[in-house]
Formats: sequence, C-alpha cells, structure tokens
Amino acid sequence: MSDAQTTQIPVTVLTGYLGAGKTTLLNRILSENHGKRYAVIVNEFGEIGIDNELIVESDEEIYEMNNGCVCCTVRGDLIRVVEGLMRRPGRFDAIVIETTGLADPVPVAQTFFMDDDVRSKTRLDAVVALVDAKHLPLRLKDSREAEDQIAFADVVVLNKTDLVTLEELSKVEATIRAINPAARIHRTTRAGVALSEVLDRGAFDLSRALENDPHFLEAHDDHHDHDHDHDHDHHDHDHDHDHHDHDGHHHHDGHDHHHHAHPSDIHDVTVQSVSL
Repeated sequence: MSDAQTTQIPVTVLTGYLGAGKTTLLNRILSENHGKRYAVIVNEFGEIGIDNELIVESDEEIYEMNNGCVCCTVRGDLIRVVEGLMRRPGRFDAIVIETTGLADPVPVAQTFFMDDDVRSKTRLDAVVALVDAKHLPLRLKDSREAEDQIAFADVVVLNKTDLVTLEELSKVEATIRAINPAARIHRTTRAGVALSEVLDRGAFDLSRALENDPHFLEAHDDHHDHDHDHDHDHHDHDHDHDHHDHDGHHHHDGHDHHHHAHPSDIHDVTVQSVSL
C-alpha cells in the first residue's frame, strides 16, 4: 500500500434491503468498545434508534458517541458531509455510509472517484451488502435492486441464517455466488460479523467494478438514467426485526438491469448533488 493510501481514510458503503440487518450492524459500530474511531453517515437518526445514554455531544447534524465514533445525517449532498467530517479534529479510522434499502450503491461509490478533494483524502474500501437469508428469494423475485446490491458488493453479510434450514441456506448462498462469484460471504445471525471483516478490508476492486459497469469512472449526469422524482421512501426504516418481514409493500416496474431506471433514494444529477 502506498503512502497516499495509508493516509486516505477508508470508506465502506453499506447496502441492504429493509430488515436485512443494517441497523443492527450500525448500532454495533456506534456502541461497541472496539477502540476505533468510525464516522457513520445515515439517512435519518430516527431510523437507527441511537441510545441517548451513549451520546456524549450532539448538534443538529452530528452525534458524538461515548466510544469515540460519530454519527451524522445527510442533509444536502454527500460530498459536503464527507468534507465536513474531514474538518473535524482528530482522524477517523473509517467512514461508513448507509444507503436506503432501495438504493443503487453505484452513485455513492462513484462519489469517491469523481471529486478530486474527496478522492485525495479518502479511498473506497468496500461495498458491503447485508442479505436476509430467509427473504432473499422473494427480494430477487420482486426487484432488481436486491440483485444490483449483491452484484456490486465486495463483501456479503448473509444474515438471519438461524431462520432457514441448512438446505435453504446452501441454496441462498449458491444464488449469491451465481450473481457475484467474487464477493466474500460471511454467514451471521443478528449481524454478528466481526467488524474487522467488513471495515478497512481493502476489498474494493476497481477492475471488477468496471467489468460490472464500464462507465463507472465517467461523470454520471445521464449515464445511469435515474428517475429524479425524489421519491424518498420515509417508510423504509431498516429495523432489524429478526422474525418479521416488514417490506411487503414496495412495487417495482420491470426495467433493464444495467440501466438502473428505477426510483432511488440516491439522486445523481451531478456528483455534487449525490445524496443518500
């Protein structure tokens, strides 16, 4: 690893459908005594239910946790939030960005290659997809987003493995492998993967990203042809209720897999306006 890479802060993009376990994993990062200083960027504080007893200091946009981590929301564009984190005293060990359940991770990942200032100070470390072992077959049947998230992931956390049989688990894992043979898969219950397995792994593979999307490094004003109706789904709260599937009300129109022409909570009109 070059000197430049060692000074750049690793960034993890966390994707996953409603109920897959993102909330549980984020709360672990913000509460466990892991000895690291992580910055977590979320859509809404209310979605992850931060324990007030763990908050040392807070303002409108950022919470300082008692384990040294910070949690902030995206109000405006992602680049502005990242630049704001860079200006805070002390150095973060990593930045974790949560996307909504329906989001395509590609525009978020592109942010860290498109803006020169952000690119000089950060490096995309991994795209991590949380997958609900019990409901993945239904997710894949209902929408392209679930497949997109797996296809672009460097690491897959196959969660809720206690809710399926070994035979079902093997089938789900084979399905993931068929979509993405290269991703590292971790079987977990209650998002119990070691944080060292998903953070600061150096797992992002640019050549594989370009294989999936040859236009990945191009300015993406029109490339992905996203629907820009700002269809924010504020009901997409990723509470990790292990025995209930709360995501039965999203309907998705059929569309070409590679054009991502679906409503997304990420809007990539320009790189400056990418928001979660």
